Amino acid sequence: MKIAVIGTGYVGLVTGTCLAETGNDVICVDINEAKVKKMQDGEVPIYEPGLDLLFHRNIEQGRLTFTTVLADAIKDAQIIFMALPTPPGGDGAADLSYILGAAKDVARLITDYKIIVNKSTVPVGTANKVKAVFEEHTNIEVDVVSNPEFLREGVAVDDFMKPDRVVLGTRSERAKKLMTELYGPYVRQGNPILFMDERSSELTKYAANSFLATKITFMNEIANLCELVGADVDAVRKGIGSDDRIGKRFLFPGVGYGGSCFPKDVQALVKSSDDYAYDFQILKSVMEVNERQKTILVDKLLKYYKNDIKGKHFALWGLAFKPETDDIREAPALYIIDDLLKNGATVTVFDPEAMENVRNLIGDKVNYAKNPYEALENAEALLIATEWSVFRNPDFEKIENTLKTKVVFDGRNLYDLQKMIDLGYYYNSIGRKLIR
Repeated sequence: MKIAVIGTGYVGLVTGTCLAETGNDVICVDINEAKVKKMQDGEVPIYEPGLDLLFHRNIEQGRLTFTTVLADAIKDAQIIFMALPTPPGGDGAADLSYILGAAKDVARLITDYKIIVNKSTVPVGTANKVKAVFEEHTNIEVDVVSNPEFLREGVAVDDFMKPDRVVLGTRSERAKKLMTELYGPYVRQGNPILFMDERSSELTKYAANSFLATKITFMNEIANLCELVGADVDAVRKGIGSDDRIGKRFLFPGVGYGGSCFPKDVQALVKSSDDYAYDFQILKSVMEVNERQKTILVDKLLKYYKNDIKGKHFALWGLAFKPETDDIREAPALYIIDDLLKNGATVTVFDPEAMENVRNLIGDKVNYAKNPYEALENAEALLIATEWSVFRNPDFEKIENTLKTKVVFDGRNLYDLQKMIDLGYYYNSIGRKLIR
């Protein structure tokens, strides 16, 4: 099939590349000329494991191309994916201006039937709004399909190539046939393509992410309670995770969720609920708790130093909101840095992939280390905000010889408690026994 993808952000680039991998001819279009030039020259603009291999292979074989000219991208396309940003506005509502603007531009250019696919995460009713734009600006028939993405950063290529399910919101039999043909190669093992109405499809994405955010937040609350009552959150996690009604995933406590999806999707679902005069109390609590959880390491740190860290220097491992990505959107590490600086401390940071993005965001407010151990030099204590594999089995002797004091505040529970006791560290983690 001939496919156009409007937008080459995280979702658009993964979508376009993976669609090309199964033999489709894909043109990705973006208004950022410098970014498009880099992609045309073979440079992958984001870090996502496995993406570079597919990206380069499909460019070399002529199935994946890039342009800034919308007319060229959509001219021969049977299906047009819109993978555009929907950032939250001041009231939490998703900003649909990019999607509706692109729909208007496409409507003025098309000359034959197209399927318009909303790949972005959008509020309930967006498909109807997009359809209305086409009805206003063209007499050409189109079908608007809601096709939310369920890509986890760090494993997005696998998620696209072997999805748990494909959700498609459309009542058009013509669109159903073409979309089934398009997604057929990805569900050969029997995972379902779920057809439903457009509004149900749109709500499915928000409901999924909000439920997972709630699960994470519930476990963080349990972890905080464990510290007060003297329980071990690892034991509690295993105890409840073995119940197949609950499951083992998303039960690891930490310093809160971040990224591009959970924060804005929870916020947008709350706003949509408010618009319909429904008070979604659980999700409002989720947002409130998560906001506190992001800086719980700083609370622990301040307690240890008796609320005085002015002039002290700390090391921070991990900047990305999760491992295997360079995405720092709503990353807890940024909140930790901000609180440390506000309290008069200085910070040296290290992350395997995200340091350039942090440098572009906050400049020289922190120091940047070339490796994890360089970050420890002259630091009073180590704080850990992201569970990168490289941090899981460090050289503890090297840590001891580099840190001023053997003090670790671990926001991801990376280390065994007994080992930290044996090594003589002060070790403060989340929901577990405090090692003094």
